Amino acid sequence: MATPPTILDRIGNTSLLPLRFMAPQNGARIFLKIESENPTGSMKDRMALAMIEAAEADGRLKPGGAVVEYTGGSTGVSLALVCAVKRHPLHIVSSDAFSQEKLDHMRLLGARLQLIKSESGRQTEKLTRDMIAAAGVVAAETGAFLTDQMNNRDPLAAYHRMADEIWQQTEHRIDAFVQSVGTAASIRGIGEGLRRHHAGVNIVAVEPAESAVLSGGPTGAHKIDGIGAGYVVPLWHPEIADRIERVTTEEAREMAMRLAREEGLFAGTSTGANVVTALRLAGELGSGAVIVTVMCDTGMKYLKSYGAHLAAS
Repeated sequence: MATPPTILDRIGNTSLLPLRFMAPQNGARIFLKIESENPTGSMKDRMALAMIEAAEADGRLKPGGAVVEYTGGSTGVSLALVCAVKRHPLHIVSSDAFSQEKLDHMRLLGARLQLIKSESGRQTEKLTRDMIAAAGVVAAETGAFLTDQMNNRDPLAAYHRMADEIWQQTEHRIDAFVQSVGTAASIRGIGEGLRRHHAGVNIVAVEPAESAVLSGGPTGAHKIDGIGAGYVVPLWHPEIADRIERVTTEEAREMAMRLAREEGLFAGTSTGANVVTALRLAGELGSGAVIVTVMCDTGMKYLKSYGAHLAAS
């Protein structure tokens, strides 16, 4: 008898949609991989499932074994879903710097949360390192399996498969791929996968302008959820990207709101940063070129912060 399906079977195989109104005239066509179609509304579902299944397969994670992770939100929500289905208790280390919707979603899926105080609600290198250290303490004291997303290479295979999806959906025609950098697993895995199909594809990384460490700038504080750890993350290496673009928090937020108004695509600020960069690139590459970027997650994860911004404007 076949194994009965679960919600985890709905991860992946997401749609690829064009920007219909925002792409510049005489510029490249821009397509978004709609990762909000994943069960928790985020591309991190792919990552979480890959980390847990790889650890189960090689014995690092026993049946019913506990899991711990540090996260700004989406990875934690995705792990909470996977662990709920697979019956692994989950301890999450996060912070008040990240959206309340994500923190509530983790709790609703059964995760236990430990919150680290931030500096005025902003993401910084110190906050990232404090969260990592706290998760390490939990793992050492309880014996829980630390998924350790910053160092974990297991998601790369999942992102290779995402690259295959993109290659098929573009009918084997893609000139550039744009993605913002958090752990660097997605841009590295998708970039590797696309280059296996087309060695000349242009891979463009995106980072917060306020903390542009990958392009040689100083560490700083920003409010683009899910990217910009504040230091050069372990999975990053310079050969991943052909170029690196800087986007401010304000540019990313305003573009996310434009996407909602003009395209009906309600996304988070990391998606906004991706689209800012894709639009810059579209004018350079010109008509006939194809750019793919990622709608990393749904804007439903940021309703309170978006609402506060609208009320203040």
